[in-house]
Amino acid sequence: MSFQQGLSGLNASSQSLDVIGNNIANAGTVGFKSANPHFADVYAASLSGGGASQVGIGATVSAVQQQFTQGNITTTNNPLDISINGGGFFRISTNNAITFSRNGQFHLNNAGYIVNDKEQRLTGYPVDTSGNVVASTPVELQLSSAAIAPRATNDTLSGNMTAVINLDSREADLATSTTFDPTNPLTYNFSTGMSVYDTLGVAHTLTTYFVKTATAGTWENYVTLDGATPTALANVTFSSSGALSSTAAVVIPATTFTLTTGATTPWSPGTINFSGSTQYGTDSGVTELTQGGYTSGSLAGISVGSDGVIQGRYTNGQSRNLGQVVLANFTAPTGLVNLGNNQWAESSVSGPALVGSPGSSGLGVLNSSSIEESNVDLTAQLVAMITQQRNYQASAQTIKTQDQVLQTLVNLR
Repeated sequence: MSFQQGLSGLNASSQSLDVIGNNIANAGTVGFKSANPHFADVYAASLSGGGASQVGIGATVSAVQQQFTQGNITTTNNPLDISINGGGFFRISTNNAITFSRNGQFHLNNAGYIVNDKEQRLTGYPVDTSGNVVASTPVELQLSSAAIAPRATNDTLSGNMTAVINLDSREADLATSTTFDPTNPLTYNFSTGMSVYDTLGVAHTLTTYFVKTATAGTWENYVTLDGATPTALANVTFSSSGALSSTAAVVIPATTFTLTTGATTPWSPGTINFSGSTQYGTDSGVTELTQGGYTSGSLAGISVGSDGVIQGRYTNGQSRNLGQVVLANFTAPTGLVNLGNNQWAESSVSGPALVGSPGSSGLGVLNSSSIEESNVDLTAQLVAMITQQRNYQASAQTIKTQDQVLQTLVNLR
């Protein structure tokens, strides 16, 4: 009897409308993935198998499959709003229970952990004391707000000071006619200064002076710190083609300057590397002037790179890696168990999580200060709603027609 077919059609259309309604309700939910109902026909079965003239007994919803297609990316003002462009899921920890999400709305809690609105913690790779990412077992990411210690200019990690300059070959010989005096610009041909840092991170001005001599291509070289008595260094010499011919690295003696800041004293900022410097017939000038020291600095802000590396920016102009966000992917993501709150759990159908850094092994890249919108297509959902409404009405009509047939049969006398 067609009551059974009509009733199954009503149930199938009703469940489909439930799915569509849920999609529409979550059209504004960040990271939401829409679902599609799948239908199957139903036939009666017997021990001897089906016959050639079987009549179906209706329809059923065989599965509700989520669609893990990419949602639109929208920018925000929060650097810890992170969207995934491509495949993969954020790996979330709740008391060491791991779930997965596409919702990247994160913030810092009072303990420095990166958490979502449910106070669940984002996981990733930690860093060592030097800021190098340690790609091991992912941990709950906790960002340190501690200030970074100063680094002296002569520290082994700072490297040499670099000064790439041009000294004007047309300059007059001043070494023969005058005595060098840093307070008298008429006694030197060129000078340049840079900030250097002692062992406590206190900034000092190191000034280098050059005095041309009567010997072709030879310049006297002096340095002074904060206007103290100058110290003569090794001469800088050039070939007739203007290229540097003397040793590029000029060492400032270790006991050169006396400090009163409480830092190590006597002190030297180290070695000046003049490699690449020239003596051409153009105005004297500086091409490059660098040193590796810095003062202490406090955390001023953070940013997340496309590879998931979280960098801290400090008030002294330095940056440090604070961790790296990892992503997880699955062989069959449609087999994930939906837990609500934009989270899924792995299952035997989805397979185990394949964890890696963003941009590797088919995983997507990250966009900081952005979110991934729901992938619900409202137009398509509204059209599907109309279709299922008509299917529901048609199924109800088959029940009504069968009722009229039975009523006719009952009225026979």
